[in-house]
Amino acid sequence: MMEPQDSDERSFQDRLSAVRIKRGLDAPPPEPMGEKKFSPWGIGLRVGTELVSALVVAVAIGWGLDRWLGTKPILMAVFVLIGGAAGVANVWRLFRTAPKG
Repeated sequence: MMEPQDSDERSFQDRLSAVRIKRGLDAPPPEPMGEKKFSPWGIGLRVGTELVSALVVAVAIGWGLDRWLGTKPILMAVFVLIGGAAGVANVWRLFRTAPKG
């Protein structure tokens, strides 16, 4: 006699939980922790974008400062090095936090 009550109570709790989630009163249960699959094309595109965007921004800043201050090649060269370092740091952060797989 005790088993049917437990089963009915569990069923009621499941239905109540589903309704509360649907109405926005409770958060849905967390997804099971599994490794996310990253495609090689996606990773390559992200790495390329990180490197190129850091260099483009750095070259633009260096070029603008060189024109403004009249120091033609010096600041652009400095900012190319800074942009390259920033791009490598972004890629380093990407691979440090990405799960293996």
